[in-house]
Amino acid sequence: MEILNLTDHVYLRLFNFVFVLYGVNLTIKQNYKDHINGYLTNLSSAFLTAFVSLVIGIFSFIAYANYKGGEVYIDEHAKGYIFGGDPSIPQFAMGLLLEGMAASVIVSFTLMQIWKNKIERIDTVDDLAHNEH
Repeated sequence: MEILNLTDHVYLRLFNFVFVLYGVNLTIKQNYKDHINGYLTNLSSAFLTAFVSLVIGIFSFIAYANYKGGEVYIDEHAKGYIFGGDPSIPQFAMGLLLEGMAASVIVSFTLMQIWKNKIERIDTVDDLAHNEH
């Protein structure tokens, strides 16, 4: 993004959200294919998927920030975020962690609600078909 001079475009950061949605949805979908049907089990699995990707992303960002100049890079980069002030790398990473955890919870819960409704409809159709025979 820096090479293309696109770092200031917020909508590109939102594109990362698509990858999180895809990964979490894939986890829940695979759980249902594997007949892992417990709501809390799948919710935990979905959150863990999002959280692991978040942690990997934060460590990658820290490594990249240090490679690009450390605190100087963060000072420049932080202007595009809502943190304000002059955060250090650990403070910036903590802010990203908190923001990412909130997003992980929201994505996991929302996708679980969608899948719960899908599965309930499928189970209802299966029950009706089974009762007809």
